[in-house]
Amino acid sequence: MKTLWTAFFLLLLQFFTAQENEVYADGVFGFEENKIQKIFTDWTRVRKSPDANSPILDSLQTNQSIMILKKEETLPALQLGERKANWYKVSYQKGTVTSEGYVWGGNLCIVYRNKNGYDFLFGLSKTINKKNKGSDGFEKQNIAGLKAMEGNTLIDEVYFDTGKGEELNSGGFNIESGHKLQNIEFTLRAVVSGDACGIATYDQYVLFKDKKLIALPQLTNIIDAGVFYHDERYIFPNDKGGIPNAFILRTEDMEVDDKDREKKKNSSKTYLWNGNSYKLK
Repeated sequence: MKTLWTAFFLLLLQFFTAQENEVYADGVFGFEENKIQKIFTDWTRVRKSPDANSPILDSLQTNQSIMILKKEETLPALQLGERKANWYKVSYQKGTVTSEGYVWGGNLCIVYRNKNGYDFLFGLSKTINKKNKGSDGFEKQNIAGLKAMEGNTLIDEVYFDTGKGEELNSGGFNIESGHKLQNIEFTLRAVVSGDACGIATYDQYVLFKDKKLIALPQLTNIIDAGVFYHDERYIFPNDKGGIPNAFILRTEDMEVDDKDREKKKNSSKTYLWNGNSYKLK
């Protein structure tokens, strides 16, 4: 148990450590002043003051670069659904004209990266009401997205669940190798976490091929020290135990019974990859 616990936090540390072009703090919508950021939500409104009822000065498209000038911390943060973020005073340039105004932090990228001439943007798009499994009730669910941009042109996008507001304490985004999957240029990996016991971590892999994004089944990990954990991970062809033209989803569950004994359960699924798509074996 101690080994898994240590490995889990080393994994979080690896992905949540600030890297070049990564801009998050104080939760996924906390951004540093005097740093470049990018717009995630298309037609983001620029307002005269940090208020949703303030006059609109301009609108900015996805992938527009802005400079964070000041975080407005004295005002209550605006909450839309399960997304809660501060307002930011920003400057930006359109052509030769530099302008200033206020934007809501929830419309900005959590993290953005650039590779091979493409910009990849990771952000939160909306909150939906999702039906609970096994009941008639509904719960609020945040939806995150990854966008692939070529300049100002959106070439593809995918969306996936990221839980409730309590599960948006930190986020990370890496570009990895193709993991020896046929025809894959590289793999994108986005993570959000509540960074607390019993709060889920969502781990989303997306394959990039021929300007297309292909989302793999999402991984969810939950751990409550000394009580239970649910661990999901992928084994790719380049990993130990990997097999050619496939990736394996391995799941391990542990629960401590009333006699303080650990009970573990392991399972796996194999997905076959044909160079263009995957299917469950």
